Amino acid sequence: MDVALKPLIAGVATLLSLAGAGPGLAGGINLAWDQCWPEGGTSNRRFACDTNAGYQQIVGSFAPFEAHPNFVGTEIIMDVVSLTSALPDWWQFFNPGSCRRTALSASADFAQSPQTSCVDPWQGRAAGGIAAYQTSTSVPPVPNGLPNAARLKVAFALEFPESLGAEAEYYGFRLSISNAKTFGDSACGGCESNVCILLTEIKVADSGGFQERLWSWLANGAVTWECASWWWGEWATCYATPGCTVAARNATWGQVKSLYR
Repeated sequence: MDVALKPLIAGVATLLSLAGAGPGLAGGINLAWDQCWPEGGTSNRRFACDTNAGYQQIVGSFAPFEAHPNFVGTEIIMDVVSLTSALPDWWQFFNPGSCRRTALSASADFAQSPQTSCVDPWQGRAAGGIAAYQTSTSVPPVPNGLPNAARLKVAFALEFPESLGAEAEYYGFRLSISNAKTFGDSACGGCESNVCILLTEIKVADSGGFQERLWSWLANGAVTWECASWWWGEWATCYATPGCTVAARNATWGQVKSLYR
């Protein structure tokens, strides 16, 4: 497919998802770096991959179509795909033997968030976290079986039900990606690779067993890493954004010496 057509296809996919959300806020999901999308979150993150300190954060939010008088939790599915032929070591999390097994975590703590456009339904009472990070080598594997893809599953629950309305956007989850093992002789390779992360769905559950499945995007349902862009096919495809350059990265003396061994 002509690369020039891919941004157009991505735009059409977004418009279709917005159309599915209906007039006004209606129902749907958002994904952004740092903050809830309407509170200043961004869609792309560029990182020089030159430090092991700190972390990157992704925030997912949702607006139900229907009121949930007995809301007790959520189930979240996200899909990760890289431009490389295989998912880089830097993006290998959670599973035994992964290069950065403990570098990915999930929470529903929004005490420090602005809470100006998104509402906190958890109030510090949520239990849960990452349920699975499926890759081509995990059991079970990522559904599409591709070596450059992963599927992340996250779940949170409340001990006592909370009432949610149908006219608000709620904080859903926060992912924290540590910068550990990014820089230096023990670094996991692939931090600089183009990667796309898509919020596939959020299921909103009530205590009576009712689940509302949200999959249409309110405004922004995907985030990208290092100048990546995406388009929809049977599965999402990630590619490099034309004319965008990855942030410069400095090398350690050990890395420079290794080039001459």
